[in-house]
Amino acid sequence: MTARVDFLAGRVDREGLRAEEDRAILTALRHQRECGLDVLTDGEFRRASFVTEDGEAEGFAEAPYRHARVVSGRLQPLGRIADVEASFMRDHAEGSFKITLPSPVLLAQTAFRSDAGGGAGVSSPELIAGAATILAGEAARLAAGGVPYLQLDAPGYTRWADPNLAGIDRDELMRVAIAGDNRVLEAARAGGAMTAVHCCRGNRMRGGPPEGAYDPIAERLFTRLRCDRLLLEYDSSRAGAFELLRFVPSNKVVVLGLITTKTAEMESRDQLLRRIDEASRILPLEQLALSTQCGFVSPQVGNPLTQDQQWRKLELVASLAREVWP
Repeated sequence: MTARVDFLAGRVDREGLRAEEDRAILTALRHQRECGLDVLTDGEFRRASFVTEDGEAEGFAEAPYRHARVVSGRLQPLGRIADVEASFMRDHAEGSFKITLPSPVLLAQTAFRSDAGGGAGVSSPELIAGAATILAGEAARLAAGGVPYLQLDAPGYTRWADPNLAGIDRDELMRVAIAGDNRVLEAARAGGAMTAVHCCRGNRMRGGPPEGAYDPIAERLFTRLRCDRLLLEYDSSRAGAFELLRFVPSNKVVVLGLITTKTAEMESRDQLLRRIDEASRILPLEQLALSTQCGFVSPQVGNPLTQDQQWRKLELVASLAREVWP
């Protein structure tokens, strides 16, 4: 983070920033191997946030408020989005690895506001379709270039499950979002990549995460998304019970996000085993997997846990997975 601040302030050039990113990623890869993880990530150290930089699309102009952008023309890809990340991981992961992309809705929402006040944060179907075109092209290139696992980050779905949400057409948003996601997923699958969608409820300890279980969206979401894996948050009661997993088709695996990244408190191994057993009564064990509920530093300020505590949690994920799915 210090190197990125220095880069933005002009104290470090891009080459210097890239060197610091490389060092951080190599350290993260070594620790992940030591934890026993099978699929590695670069920690998204090349990104200022978990969302891929939206400057990679042509047709955006700087807005005078915050750091948002407004659409000034038709969306066109200006350059590759995750090629640098993927190339480095191909050279250094020493095994399977994952690359993430934002969902088309997320890219559209971070790139567009309907007015200087920010609007409702919901973009037009045309803009979402444009974002889907860009992301599908990138997904196809990543898969063709040897990326084995591609994940879409799609926090919009859980926001629309909030029973307190008003002023939007949930059904229409779901239809447009799923169609956009499927374009990206199908492009990745056509190239041979495993695909996943991460339905996140936010990773901040404060700031009003969406409330409500998956009930209003579960059947449509689980059955219509054409991905191989669904990563679902289940580290707190706000996600609801496991009964909704009955909607998951037999060709999908649900990755249970049972281990929180929001606090340093270590989960009880026995309690986690009980929860996996509970989920397996709804969905067969071979259709289940285990992970943390989110990444560890989605907000730039991070969460109240140390790097050592982070690695202990990932060790717990790996050791439990080997116990349950030997």
